[in-house]
Amino acid sequence: MRILVTNDDGIHAPGLKVCEDIARAISENVWVVAPETDNSGVSHSLSLNDPLRLRHVEGNRFAVKGTPTDCVIMAVRHLMSDDRPDLILSGVNRGQNVAEDVGYSGTVAGAMEGTLLGIPSVALSQAYGPGNRDNPPWDTGRRFAPDLIRQILATGIPKDVLININFPDCHPDSVQGVAVTCQGKRDQEMLRIDPRFDGRSNPYFWIAFARKGKPAPADGTDLSALAGNRISVTPLRLDMTDEPFMTKLAEVLG
Repeated sequence: MRILVTNDDGIHAPGLKVCEDIARAISENVWVVAPETDNSGVSHSLSLNDPLRLRHVEGNRFAVKGTPTDCVIMAVRHLMSDDRPDLILSGVNRGQNVAEDVGYSGTVAGAMEGTLLGIPSVALSQAYGPGNRDNPPWDTGRRFAPDLIRQILATGIPKDVLININFPDCHPDSVQGVAVTCQGKRDQEMLRIDPRFDGRSNPYFWIAFARKGKPAPADGTDLSALAGNRISVTPLRLDMTDEPFMTKLAEVLG
């Protein structure tokens, strides 16, 4: 099996090495094509107004001055065009990608682009808690991801579907199992703008989250799984059409 590994945290991110370890537990034929720098939050963006710069790091490892989507296209359409990958793994992201994170995530977008290109694709993310950003429990993904991915591939990923896997913020021995989940939803009232001033008294702003109590997540969601120290596995469709409302609109506007 030929596996392509990418991410959005960049070529030097520790989670990329974790993803390589996961890939090599499944196959010896592993290629890495990742962004030159951190591209967190770029979603499914393409670099249309800037050229892509490709840097050979070593062996089958390459860095692209571009987005995760650029990296997947560079790999599939150029570097691996004579022998396309059989599987794309995107991650392991530093931080969970659940609920509305899915729409912002470059990690999920890497798997999304792979799915668009007809290649089975999995996004992998590691949750962390307060004060744990620099040392998330990477071994959780290392231990559980290879077997999970093998089982998913054996089941068969449907066309136009990608798999979003999130590991809880706990060490492997504390994991309470696997939950197949739907995408959750947070309280977006927590999202705010944090105004600040630089050394020359010029204003600048950070997007931030208000510190307040969080409501209990709904059962069956990715948020609920992580809160219970379970691994969340969520199948996501590329087709975002709302069919019930489409039918209603057709009746009204048809």
